[in-house]
Amino acid sequence: MKLWRKPFDVADKAPKPVTVHINVDRCKGCGYCAEFCPRGVLKMTDELSPRGYNLVKIFDQSKCLGCSLCQAMCPEFGIYVTTEEKQEEPMTHAER
Repeated sequence: MKLWRKPFDVADKAPKPVTVHINVDRCKGCGYCAEFCPRGVLKMTDELSPRGYNLVKIFDQSKCLGCSLCQAMCPEFGIYVTTEEKQEEPMTHAER
């Protein structure tokens, strides 16, 4: 659907860039985060953690929605999502 004008709140509604962080010391390789990721950003690998469990790996960070479902599903609190806030540039008189 193409809009004839740009909505006023388009900057507020735009997805913000997010980063997924995995704490390999806490990960037990249960795979809940990879299973419930709606975009398939996380995948299980054959790589072992220091505790001997299979690890989760981030395959495509750019596809992440920032929904934090992986963070909510992790029973060991081994994964978390951070949002990178962009600095707003002040509007010039010509833009107003």
